Amino acid sequence: MLKAVLFDMDGVIVDTEPLHHKAYHKMFSDFGIEVSAELYESFTGKSTRNVCKFLCNHFNLNEDPINLENRKRSHFNELFDYDESLQLLDGVLELIQDYHANGLTLILASSATMSTINRVFKRFDLDQYFKAKLSGADLKASKPHPEIFIKAAEFSGYNKQDCMVVEDSTNGIVAANSANIFCVAYKSEHSKNQDYSLANLVIEDFSEISFKKIENLQLA
Repeated sequence: MLKAVLFDMDGVIVDTEPLHHKAYHKMFSDFGIEVSAELYESFTGKSTRNVCKFLCNHFNLNEDPINLENRKRSHFNELFDYDESLQLLDGVLELIQDYHANGLTLILASSATMSTINRVFKRFDLDQYFKAKLSGADLKASKPHPEIFIKAAEFSGYNKQDCMVVEDSTNGIVAANSANIFCVAYKSEHSKNQDYSLANLVIEDFSEISFKKIENLQLA
């Protein structure tokens, strides 16, 4: 029986991808590297730290990955403060409020840093609905490793069999699948070329998973 929902953030609750795209490409330019669209798409769902480690290895950069991470974060923070395009995705606030009102426990499980998570939650007043927030940047392994969803389930206080993940990225879906947690893939227009084959359910609109429609969902 469904008792807890584990939400990804980017591409599910809020679309910060355009801001991340701008910030990453400003950083790429700063360090003189050219990242193809295909390679960039493979970063979806991964923490900035791990992306920067990969970039240093892939491009043989004589740089500490932390320098790339800090530069990208600086660009992102500036964009976050001034780019008015940052908004909640259509229907997600209503879904969150619906779940909360019906007694489901909500946990955030995002690859974003906790500082970014807190800024998003403060901007859109989301803390009132969530029991806990987890950042993949604070864990040993990031998505597609299942650690974040295993821990999120533990924070919910329920068995994994009573939890459901809402994700939009290949890496997140793989992580949920590896954690043996029922996964809903949100096929968003903002998430390009992602693989939903391991998801238990694929949706294109959050109304498809309203509490009334999924309260008796067979999760195992």
